[in-house]
Amino acid sequence: MKFDLKSVIARSSGTLVQDAAGLVSLVVMLIVGLHLPGLL
Repeated sequence: MKFDLKSVIARSSGTLVQDAAGLVSLVVMLIVGLHLPGLL
């Protein structure tokens, strides 16, 4: 199981960073969207 996880992470390391950046941007947009009515 550990070996499988390590091999998957090693094979997809390039897209893993991009996916993490996309996830962070979605979370930021969600937080901004939820706080926007309070700011106006």
